[in-house]
Amino acid sequence: MMTGSVRSIARAGTCGRVLSRHMLAATVMLSAAGLARADCFDDAAQYHKVNPWVLRAIAARESGFNPLAIGRNSNNTVDIGEFGINSVHLPELAKYGIRKEDLLDGCKSAYVAGWRLAKMVRKYGNTWVAVGAYHSENVGPRDLYASLIQRTINFWTARGIIPVR
Repeated sequence: MMTGSVRSIARAGTCGRVLSRHMLAATVMLSAAGLARADCFDDAAQYHKVNPWVLRAIAARESGFNPLAIGRNSNNTVDIGEFGINSVHLPELAKYGIRKEDLLDGCKSAYVAGWRLAKMVRKYGNTWVAVGAYHSENVGPRDLYASLIQRTINFWTARGIIPVR
C-alpha cells in the first residue's frame, strides 16, 4: 500500500454521494467479475512494479471498470478506456506503437495505466502524491484524486475485499 498523507478534500455533499455510488459499483464488479480479469490488473501491476489494488481503484474511479469508457473534458481532451488515459498522452504512447483504439482493450489499458502510475512513482516516490499525479500534477486536482483513490482502497479493505496481511 502507498505511504504518505493526502490532504482531506471534498468530504461532504455531492462528491460523497458520487463516491459511494462508484464504490458500490466497484465492489459489485470486484466480487462478481473482478476475478475473471484479475490477471490483467495483477500482471500489469507486477510488470510495472506498482500496487494492483491501486490500479483497480483507478479503474473503478475512472470508468466503473468499463473498458469502452470515453470521457470528454472541459479542456478539449478525452479520457479513454477503463483507466481514463488522457488523450494528451497519445503522442508519447504512439512512440511505443500504442494507438487510441488500443486503450479500449482492458488489458492493454491496464498496462498503459501501470506504465503511467510507475512513471509518477519514479518521479514522486511510492506515495499518495504519485497516485494523485496519475490524474494531474496540479496540486489541487492531484490531492483530491489521491484522496478518492485512498478512500476506495480503505472502503475495499474495510469490507474484506482487499486481504489484510
